[in-house]
Amino acid sequence: MKVIFTCFVVFSSAFCLDGKIVFEKYCWGCHHQTSLAFGPSFEEIANHRTSGEIIAHINNPQESFRNLGYKRTVMPAFQLSSAEYEALSDYILSYKSIKKE
Repeated sequence: MKVIFTCFVVFSSAFCLDGKIVFEKYCWGCHHQTSLAFGPSFEEIANHRTSGEIIAHINNPQESFRNLGYKRTVMPAFQLSSAEYEALSDYILSYKSIKKE
């Protein structure tokens, strides 16, 4: 079981956000970790995208889908906190199966 935490120091106290929780709240209806659902799997996304590309697409898919090689998108835009974007991106990238040499 993969668990990814993104931690930030806020006012001298640690705040940790679990990317799986963000996934379950916003993404699970259309994406699954390793299998195709309505949208591509996190494994597929992680193997072809950088963290910046993932965050840009979550934030504004209507602007980024062509740059990512898609012909169209039905993904809605999500306005998340910086911590949520980072936690979700880290969680998605944890499913990367292609290793760069």
